[in-house]
Amino acid sequence: MPEIMAEEELVLAPTSSRSVTETVNGSHKFVIKGYSLAKGMGIGKHIASEPFTVGGYQWAIYFYPDGKNPEDNSTYVSVFIALASDGTDVRALFELTLMDQSGKEKHKVHSHFDRSLESGPYTLKYRGSMWGYKRFFRRAALETSDFLKDDCLKINCTVGVVVSGIDSPRLHSIDIPDSDIGMHFGALLETQEGSDVLFNVAGVKFHAHKLILAARSPVFKTSFSDAFTGDKSEILVTDIEPEVFKAMLQFIYCDTLVDDEMLAASSSTSSVSDSFAAKLLAAADSYCLERLRLMCESYLCKDLSVNSVARTLAFAERYHAMELKSVCLKFAAENLAAVMETDGFKYLKDNCPALQSELLKIIAGCEEECSSGGKSRSVWGQLSDGGDSNGRRHAVRYMTADRRLSALGEDKPVPSIDSLMNFSLPAWL
Repeated sequence: MPEIMAEEELVLAPTSSRSVTETVNGSHKFVIKGYSLAKGMGIGKHIASEPFTVGGYQWAIYFYPDGKNPEDNSTYVSVFIALASDGTDVRALFELTLMDQSGKEKHKVHSHFDRSLESGPYTLKYRGSMWGYKRFFRRAALETSDFLKDDCLKINCTVGVVVSGIDSPRLHSIDIPDSDIGMHFGALLETQEGSDVLFNVAGVKFHAHKLILAARSPVFKTSFSDAFTGDKSEILVTDIEPEVFKAMLQFIYCDTLVDDEMLAASSSTSSVSDSFAAKLLAAADSYCLERLRLMCESYLCKDLSVNSVARTLAFAERYHAMELKSVCLKFAAENLAAVMETDGFKYLKDNCPALQSELLKIIAGCEEECSSGGKSRSVWGQLSDGGDSNGRRHAVRYMTADRRLSALGEDKPVPSIDSLMNFSLPAWL
């Protein structure tokens, strides 16, 4: 008879897991310039910070110069942190700090982070839910304190969003370092090892590698395949400054932008197109370096203002910076009355009439958003300040009629912004 073997019992190693609850923290600095002018806006009305993101949610700081509670009769200023994006039962810790501007570091701090909370973190039920203080500071005391300097207040806010997850330990793990390919290619540029092309930029010589340049830029690829066949070619570059060309090469080899200090130090000039970031963007456009152009657009976008937006818009149009152009159009539409008073807007009217037509379309969109409750103030309301109360209605009706004509296929010219200011509505509309 065959021998019957007993089955061995299979023993599995024990498993384990660990639940980890922690906070994802982020901070935002809110500067309120012109405090004295904000007073009197009304109880329950607030000034909002730009939204900022922490823990996958957007947040905003609301400052009430006349207070939030009608019963306090504007005795206190109120400060709240609001959930500014969609969310349900978002649990978070908060800290509000009113900054002492005397240098004594005696800040006024309200914080969840430095104490044990009896009922746990605060829960915000839905978008628009807030945490804060109706009686944040007595207004009379605030106006004589070191917290107010040069009619300016500074509020720091920290949000800690509570997140939970399962941490399953691994028996073995190997840390993988960040990619260093940019460092190695940068070393090739620095040492000039194996270089096979020479650029002469205003007398400054740059050694480079045709293969790398051609791989990164279709313009270089076409140039090298069509015109340069020798072992060592010298190319004269006349339309780019040496420092800008050097920064472009750094991007091509390392995929990085020059540091912000260099960009900021060069952007103090009054002309947008003369800033270092703008010159680098123009070079990126010339050599079809799309990622570099976007990086420059992102930097220029941070410095937009009423005085600079019109010329930045014209610059963006010239160098095909479509993302920057879109931001400029929206910014100009939302601040139209002030922008129209600038020299840059006069330049736009004289040199870029097509952009005026595009701006009109954006204004129309802003107006429709306002009428549906998306904005606190009408764009056309800006234009009609101090003027005929019918101006806003006529302008909007004119543009609505113009869109109807377009839908019917009739060729009707788009009016200029100036003509809308003094437009007289035809009877047939």
